[in-house]
Amino acid sequence: MTRTASVIPARAGAERPAHRDGNVLRWLAAYTASMIGDNVYYLALSWAAVRAGSPAQTGLVMTVSAVPRALLMLGGGVIADRLGPRRVVIGSDAVRCAAVLAVAVLLSTTDPGLWPLAVLAVVFGTVDAVFMPAVGALPARVTGRGQLARVQGMRGLAVRLASVVGGPLGALGVALGGAAAAFGLAALLIAVSVPLLVSVRMRALPGDRAKSAGMREATADGGAGEAAEPQRTSSVDRSATVGSATVGSATAGSADAGSATVGSADAGSADAGSADAGSGDPSGEPAEYRGATAWRDLVDGLRYVRGHRVLAPLMLAISLGDLGFVGPLNVGLALLADERGWGASGMGWTLAGFGAGAGAASLLLALRGRLPHAGQVAAYAILAGSAAIGYLAHAPGVPAAVGAAVLVGLLAGLSGALCGALLQTQSDPAYLGRVTALASLVSLGLAPLSMPLSAAAIGVWGTAPVFLVSAAVCGLGGVVILCFGHLRRAELPR
Repeated sequence: MTRTASVIPARAGAERPAHRDGNVLRWLAAYTASMIGDNVYYLALSWAAVRAGSPAQTGLVMTVSAVPRALLMLGGGVIADRLGPRRVVIGSDAVRCAAVLAVAVLLSTTDPGLWPLAVLAVVFGTVDAVFMPAVGALPARVTGRGQLARVQGMRGLAVRLASVVGGPLGALGVALGGAAAAFGLAALLIAVSVPLLVSVRMRALPGDRAKSAGMREATADGGAGEAAEPQRTSSVDRSATVGSATVGSATAGSADAGSATVGSADAGSADAGSADAGSGDPSGEPAEYRGATAWRDLVDGLRYVRGHRVLAPLMLAISLGDLGFVGPLNVGLALLADERGWGASGMGWTLAGFGAGAGAASLLLALRGRLPHAGQVAAYAILAGSAAIGYLAHAPGVPAAVGAAVLVGLLAGLSGALCGALLQTQSDPAYLGRVTALASLVSLGLAPLSMPLSAAAIGVWGTAPVFLVSAAVCGLGGVVILCFGHLRRAELPR
């Protein structure tokens, strides 16, 4: 299969609904298989670490992957933009599959102890630093801009399915053949995603065609190897016509971003992954990156976000929402259940309520595809969700806590999916990997810091004050949205 054979042009006019598009469904199947494999992998890793070492060593193995992932995430965004998201995702899944399979074989033939598990965790974390930005940049390449909110809903359903199915599958693998069998199952599931991704056709975004034409014209005039590089206009210039989003849609998700031409696919800069789009460069590196250093590209991406009238405040809203949300819903909920005497079952029901609400939000977007006044909806969803977080600490019993958790999951899931669509539609394709990397770094690097802080604060002041503070921090994301007119007026593309 040639590279150009896997590219389809982005068409104007009516778009095929994502849930009826075979191309999107192949991508979704690949993503789901990979996510289920991830869940099986983590269960196998924890089980193998428990069997091979002490509780402290187990904790170290389980967390060691976070270090390279956090340190390398921004660089992973540069790689995704340089090589193209599909190529990076395929390569990442291939490496992860090979690493997990190697450990499965090693565990089935010998008793090596903890060291191969630690190495595997580091490899997984390193590859995740490249994989996650590429995964975030890929939807814009497999469907039209008007379908990106629906795709985010479908992606959310896939994540929920993976979390529900992955655990039992991993446990089944452990029961049948120990950690080695579970690792083998994880490798198989991840491997399934590779041929599916190879079969997915990439859309040529508007900037790709212009760039390719410019390269051909420059080559005809000046000879091969001296094609003029496309101008990379500043985000401020492009955002002049935006009229939509800025802040908080991250958690609030003002995916409306499509309304503007800001940094959207229409902005005209080529997807850095134009190798996927058939740029024709044998190295797979787009012309605009040849001669540029990775460090310059990284700094350029950060400047792009900082100067963008939509994305800069969006990242702030993501940060506030995640910092206020992660602590209470992870560490705080367990401490709250213990303090109130709800027991493990009460905590389990509350978590189930959150999952049900988040799944309902994903299903809503997957079916409906677009919500009007997305910026305002995102802001009010964040504000209402933060109030529900604060109420959790005052819930009189388990039924009330479950109801509040359903509401939190529904509102957080809605805003999160909308914000994902906003990132897709507002980002210039050439920067999409780096934009996704920055958002992922906020969620996976900064937000987890709130968990030990929340636990320590609860130990000093109790659950109610900490939940209220967390709710206030989360709610600031909604306030940010309302304070920035472009985001407040944001609309999803039609």
